[in-house]
Amino acid sequence: MTGELYHLYYEEMVHWAVSMTKNLSSAEDLVQETFLRAMKNEQLFKGMEFYQCRSWLYRTARNLYVDWVRHATHEVITETMPEQGEISRDFQNLDCEQILSILPEEERILFVMRYLEGYTSTEIGKIFQMPPATVRSRLALARRHLRKVWEE
Repeated sequence: MTGELYHLYYEEMVHWAVSMTKNLSSAEDLVQETFLRAMKNEQLFKGMEFYQCRSWLYRTARNLYVDWVRHATHEVITETMPEQGEISRDFQNLDCEQILSILPEEERILFVMRYLEGYTSTEIGKIFQMPPATVRSRLALARRHLRKVWEE
């Protein structure tokens, strides 16, 4: 069954994954990992319609992408933060993980995708199946959390 799913959905999923990762190689890796998980869990597909299998594949790929973004927050920011006047030297020397650990997980993921990876609110909304306005309001909340820490 996974072989059929692979032939039916591989190219479609790679195209979708490129829209998230902005990189063909990363998108192919993401989709390959998704199909590897499908092969390991092939028993789940017994009795499922193809559209249900397709939904499982996309949900799994999305979850893998979120995990990838989450791990990206552990990399150190090598560039100096922009001048903010009030930002202390100690805060400028913190790494990305320490800075973003202040935020709740959902806000952190959205913040990384928007400000470190360059996604638009619309693109993030499509990935997480939420309106762009919701994405923007959650990003505003994340910025408020960070601003509060900067001011301390």
